[in-house]
Amino acid sequence: MSLLTPLALLVTDIDNTLVGDDSSLENLNQILDRCRRTWGTKIVYATGRSRASYQELATTKQLLTPDALIAAVGAEIYLGASATPDPEWINKLSVNWHREKIVAIASQFADLESQPQSEQRPFKVSYYLSASVVSAVVPRLQALISDRGLDVEIIYSGNKDLDILPRGGDKGTAVQFLRGGWQIEPSQTVVCGDSGNDISLFKYGMERGIIVGNAQSELRLWDELHPADYHYLAVAHCAEGILEGLKYFRFVE
Repeated sequence: MSLLTPLALLVTDIDNTLVGDDSSLENLNQILDRCRRTWGTKIVYATGRSRASYQELATTKQLLTPDALIAAVGAEIYLGASATPDPEWINKLSVNWHREKIVAIASQFADLESQPQSEQRPFKVSYYLSASVVSAVVPRLQALISDRGLDVEIIYSGNKDLDILPRGGDKGTAVQFLRGGWQIEPSQTVVCGDSGNDISLFKYGMERGIIVGNAQSELRLWDELHPADYHYLAVAHCAEGILEGLKYFRFVE
């Protein structure tokens, strides 16, 4: 039997990845808590939620206290218990970001329905968009934004959510930022997700990636088009799928 690899960093999406099955979540939490005590494992949640929305969820679900929170699809990073976004990350995202111009451009598209104010962030503009018109709207939106000299990322997930972020402001780049600061090797890092806004978690480095069994079609399709032996598609759903992947990569028994 091969020895276990020390797990230095676990990064996971929350909704329908970490959260979705309370019994499996409780079991995974116990295992991750042991990893923390044994190896000093850092735990990071990477979510589309705002920090306030995450905190609301944390009052109803048994979530381990994270070492960092990547919120708003990557547009904000909170270290430890800080209520203020990391200033170095904010400075990176501020380059060539003009929120008002992006909102004005998006207002020209009748199919884009603005999400509630609670979902709008300084470095994230969010809309609802029907899957039936995505292929027609997104290229035109991207072209118009680019024509105005703006460089952004447009992320579509869940067959309804469209987020516009500064270039390099997604979950995956945020993980690279944290991992670099903490000097953690990709071979000791695990990223976990289930939807389109998690694709960036898997595409930048060689972190061990776990796609849970209930993953949506957009992430499954991306994985099919970008096969890698350091990515694992689980059978089990949610937290149980994360545990299945951790066993596959020999981080836990």
